[in-house]
Amino acid sequence: MNREKERYLFENSPVIRAIISLALPSVFGQIILVIYNMADTYFVGLTNSDVKLTAVTVCMPAFMFLSAIANLFGIGGASVVSRMLGGGKRDEAKMASSFAFWGCVFTAAVYSLGTFLFADRFLDLLGGGDELVHPLAKEYLLIVVAAGGIVTATNTLLSHLIRAEGRSLQASLGIVIGGLFNIALDPIFMFVILSRGNEVLGAALATMLSNVITLIYYTVFILSHRHGLILSIKPRSGMFKNGIPRDVISIGIPACLMTLCENISYAVLEKLMYAHGMASQAGIGVAKKVNMLAHSVVRGMAQGVLPLIGYNYASGNRTRMRKVVRLSAATSLIISLLCMGAGLLFSHPLIGIFIQAENASHAYGASFLRILCIGAPFSAWAYTVISFFQATGHMEKSLVLALLRKGILDIPLMFVLDRFFGRYGLVSATPIADIVCCATAAILFFVFLARHGHDKFDFENYVPQDV
Repeated sequence: MNREKERYLFENSPVIRAIISLALPSVFGQIILVIYNMADTYFVGLTNSDVKLTAVTVCMPAFMFLSAIANLFGIGGASVVSRMLGGGKRDEAKMASSFAFWGCVFTAAVYSLGTFLFADRFLDLLGGGDELVHPLAKEYLLIVVAAGGIVTATNTLLSHLIRAEGRSLQASLGIVIGGLFNIALDPIFMFVILSRGNEVLGAALATMLSNVITLIYYTVFILSHRHGLILSIKPRSGMFKNGIPRDVISIGIPACLMTLCENISYAVLEKLMYAHGMASQAGIGVAKKVNMLAHSVVRGMAQGVLPLIGYNYASGNRTRMRKVVRLSAATSLIISLLCMGAGLLFSHPLIGIFIQAENASHAYGASFLRILCIGAPFSAWAYTVISFFQATGHMEKSLVLALLRKGILDIPLMFVLDRFFGRYGLVSATPIADIVCCATAAILFFVFLARHGHDKFDFENYVPQDV
């Protein structure tokens, strides 16, 4: 994409066309990401073993923590890059992308090493203490997180940075390639290459290899477009100047904490559900993954339009910025309502995709899904506003909402509701927190627009000059 096309997309193209160009590939990529995260659960579920199913699902927070690391530098980097491009600061944008890349690689390396050294203790904290579950979960954890952690985090980071330049299709294509390979490799490793009983090991190997293939794609793309990309992975002294580390990290912290708190919340849910039996633990693991589909659409939409919001906010075109938010939020809400309806009406067959036996874990999973999906439309609006504040560089507001959505409210609620209402009260904490966060997000957003939602220039008569 040359500079003229880049400028036209961000500044002058019809808003709906710009959203489609940037958000549609991102949404599709996020859906594929969820599907391939579900692939391990699906194929392991074919064994009709609650032990193996729990071993895979209990590692989900550890795996998703890699996304927290990638979002710290990826969302932060994308926000800084898009706002610098909007302000005409292309050299600083290049330095920001370089800092984001190396910061992510270093942090992911430290986390992967810690996972390797403290794997047993880590799994016990995640609810994998059962003597049958623990060895299988450790096998999966060491391969996917300890060995493949740097690759996984780097892939997510690169997708954010490439999308920040307006190349959403190319950014999402890497995610799609990895997802399709994982779906294809899962049954090959689990049921063909490895002997029976090693299905969890096969799922882990397939996931790690598919992430390696994704990194190869991004590497080839960057090398073949290195003269036209802002993205730079070359370490430079300039990446530590002009407040770049502070800006990237301060904006990335809410995104990181939101993902991190999601994982902590999920781990607490798994740990508390462990006391209700393995059938309940397997059921909630599958229900959470099915419910992730609605969140994937919202997340893809928010990540896709983040550069567009940041660019127009920095350039002063707040009218265009508001249109982007309005259209993207409406789309997310409509899709999340449809997902909620599907979850309420078809919970039993949806869980049956992964737990085919008519057993207790299947019944619990269907009941849990009906509870969780109620929060989908409320979560959609909250996530949209959180991403908006990330794009515009308002770290404090996005941080407050991120922690309110996951951490501050839902974790205490889990303990209280579990005590008085058991397993169903425990699951209900999630949609209750989504509703409260949604209301808070609406107040902060409309107050912000009243103060900062006005154009800085007369854009009807403004002609942009060459940078």
